[in-house]
Amino acid sequence: MNETVDDPVLEHDIELFTRLLGDVLREHSRKRVLVVVERLREGFMQLREGEDETLRARLRARIEGLDPQTLAEVIRAFAIYFGLVNTAEELNAHLQRMARVSSGERLWRGSFDDTVRRLAADGVAPAPFQSLLEHLVYLPVFTAHPTEARRRTIAEIFRRIFLAGQDLHRHRLNDEEREDKLAEIRAQIQILWKTDEVRVHKPQVTDEVRQGLYFFRESLFGAVPEVYRILEKAVRRVHGAATAAAVPSLMRFGSWIGGDRDGNPFVCPETTELAVRMHAELALEHYLERVGRLQRMLSHSSALCEPAPAFLDSLDADEDYWVETMGQSLRRFLNEPYRRKLAMVAHRLEANLARVRARLAEAETLPAAGYCDARAFLVDLRLIRDSLIHHGDASAAAGPLHDLIRLVETFGFHLVQLDLRQESSRHTEAVAELFARQPGAPYYLAFDESQRLLALVEAIVHPQPFVIDKATLGAATRETLETFETIARARAEVGEQAIGQYVISMTHEASHVLEVMLLARLAGLAGRDRQGWFCTLQIAPLFETIDDLARIDAVMGRLFTDPTYRALLRASGDQQEVMLGYSDSCKDGGILASGWRLYEAQRKVIALADEHGVACRLFHGRGGTVGRGGGPTHEAILAQPADTVHGQIKFTEQGEVLSYRYANPETARYELTMGISGLIKASRCLIESAAPERAEDLEVMAELAAHGEAAYRALVGTEGLLDYFYACTPVDGIALLNIGSRPAHRSRGDRSLSSIRAIPWVFGWGQARLTLPGWFGIGTALARYRGDDPERLVRLRRMYGEWPFFRVLLSNTQMSLFKAEMAIAREYLRLADDPPRAAALLAHIEAEYRLTLSEVLAVTETDRLLADQPALRRSLLRRNRYLDPLNHIQVVLLERYRGEPEAEQREQWLDPLLRSINAIAAGMRNTG
Repeated sequence: MNETVDDPVLEHDIELFTRLLGDVLREHSRKRVLVVVERLREGFMQLREGEDETLRARLRARIEGLDPQTLAEVIRAFAIYFGLVNTAEELNAHLQRMARVSSGERLWRGSFDDTVRRLAADGVAPAPFQSLLEHLVYLPVFTAHPTEARRRTIAEIFRRIFLAGQDLHRHRLNDEEREDKLAEIRAQIQILWKTDEVRVHKPQVTDEVRQGLYFFRESLFGAVPEVYRILEKAVRRVHGAATAAAVPSLMRFGSWIGGDRDGNPFVCPETTELAVRMHAELALEHYLERVGRLQRMLSHSSALCEPAPAFLDSLDADEDYWVETMGQSLRRFLNEPYRRKLAMVAHRLEANLARVRARLAEAETLPAAGYCDARAFLVDLRLIRDSLIHHGDASAAAGPLHDLIRLVETFGFHLVQLDLRQESSRHTEAVAELFARQPGAPYYLAFDESQRLLALVEAIVHPQPFVIDKATLGAATRETLETFETIARARAEVGEQAIGQYVISMTHEASHVLEVMLLARLAGLAGRDRQGWFCTLQIAPLFETIDDLARIDAVMGRLFTDPTYRALLRASGDQQEVMLGYSDSCKDGGILASGWRLYEAQRKVIALADEHGVACRLFHGRGGTVGRGGGPTHEAILAQPADTVHGQIKFTEQGEVLSYRYANPETARYELTMGISGLIKASRCLIESAAPERAEDLEVMAELAAHGEAAYRALVGTEGLLDYFYACTPVDGIALLNIGSRPAHRSRGDRSLSSIRAIPWVFGWGQARLTLPGWFGIGTALARYRGDDPERLVRLRRMYGEWPFFRVLLSNTQMSLFKAEMAIAREYLRLADDPPRAAALLAHIEAEYRLTLSEVLAVTETDRLLADQPALRRSLLRRNRYLDPLNHIQVVLLERYRGEPEAEQREQWLDPLLRSINAIAAGMRNTG
């Protein structure tokens, strides 16, 4: 399966990194390790050229003859190789982009330059383009689902390798300098070899919060201002400086880390408070660092320039603060007004930071805050900027000062909007208990939906709905009430933006939303006072099963027509956020039904919101893999239904995706650019009419989805399928891997499809190289739809060529098919409890795989998968030479681990088993 290499620079870097890894293994590993690695790699490469059962048996015997420690080192060598390949690919992609920028040629599709030029060529003038920009909000939300297998320490080492590799390419080095740089890379690989990539302990939620903060500190604080700068340049280049649109700060960031309590017993009110404070601490620390640099830089003398009157007035107004609060001499910085102002800015920020740290330390007394909020900080920064421009120093205002203003506009003092999430039944139980504690109250759980809505509305509007004695309540209800009290405290402490949405997972009815509104009412977050209705909590219902997606309009329609809810929504800003669950809908009904129900749900809810005069923002709960809604962000945004992306997009960034997209600022800059340019294109409906989808295409998709769902449900409903899944994938090892605080199942001990979370469901199939959540049912659907009718095939081909939704669907399907390896999956049959039944199930899966492969190639009119994405195809191919032996090793480890009767003997196989899961995840660039 060798293919022509047309990227010699990348191949050279991979070869270089691999050679340096070999040097390190030769000197610092056990003597057999490098030999075993090479023999396995070469042997399995031969098997790729043609099946040889004798060779496969010989390789299997070699693996079975290795002791646990040697196996662990072999696996670590493979894992480091994958990390080095990932780094080389990321580095070379960045260098290629920079080369195109330097050459002055037309930039890539999705760049700001290309996007603004295309809109201008289509007749979009500066004024409507300005209007479009002012409506944009780009909001990625970082989550800590148990999918990120790489420790922060390992990420830092790979960052150093990335920078050293960049120096090799971008600097003119003599022989001695080049050798020094190679020695630096080799030293980092050596450190990597001697650093344990597997966590010794399962991470706590606070560890996950710190992991999330890493991406801001190391990458995003630098990347975000650069993204704005690149967009500004593109707009000026196309429209000219005189008429160019002003670029507003359109990025915001969210997080679920420390707020997502659905099924995670380790997220409690104290955890949420801690996360909010850690966010604020990092933002303030960074601002102080940048203010210090500005203070050293803006050394302007009032004898040589004349600051703006407004700025001088602010200095006069701050004189008492300077002397009394700071204790400074009037003579200090007497003739350096910007240094004087920035010294006061820094002092205020230090006071804010001291207050946050006192809360983190749970101090009894708190120091006074410097700034009341981030807006006051921005006022000072803008005064400095405007004054510099006033006396002709716009160039000084446009550099680091402008970057700091962008950061504060983006991150405030809160850094991220922390969303909270809880499963709907928890609220129902809490509300039922509150009703039950009131004298003469009816039994809430016995009510039908209409009765529940009536009871909830009456309680919300009542001046004092309940008399609550927390001491008499159950622990779960007390914690639920305390969560809402925590929200109120966090908003008061850090600012109104510290808390984002309250997400209700498994929203089945309108009452699930009003239950949360009632709980918010009890915490003082919503209600009615002398001024009328108020609401400071925004609620996002999450629709995540096939049935719930189909009923989204019924549930939201009931809410929009309820006068009380409508009044509260209006009081909160009249914007309704609705979250769509990709993961569970795919696990529930398969990839085709999930994709189509999500598409339909978006069209329904946006039309409904428009009908009721409500602004609606869709929140896409995407995962890293195709089976959980993953895929390139730019294409995913463009594939949304016409006229549904009204300038705003919000989506989750989960697990390994955070490392791949945001660990390096160079890549983060690219990913943010691609996402924002996709948002710009998808939001043209704000300034011009959107072309509607073809009715015929929608009908075809509905039919395809029905066929796909039937095929998928038939599979997961087959007797023994779940037994096959638990036996022939390493899902039991995944549950033990210290990569996340969340349990793998919603209910302990329940191994049903409804209990297992979507992440281990996708992760397990991926590890065994079946990847079926990303493709199963598509082949049957396409074959049943087109039958022997050539006109139907033509119709499918036109849909693929013209409809972004269908094109992205089949493009992502191709990636999932390419990562699947049926020959490897057959090796896992050795683990089956019921081999004949497992073999029959795999034969059924293989048949669908072959059918899907054939049908997809027929529709895309290509002779091989990913033909239109050669770089991705080569990337996946080069990993197979190491993935194949890893899968065989994993099968042996699972046999040993599960087969040992004694716990002590079994434990020796657990470490290499967990390492194999980590390594395969790194090789496939997918976990969950």
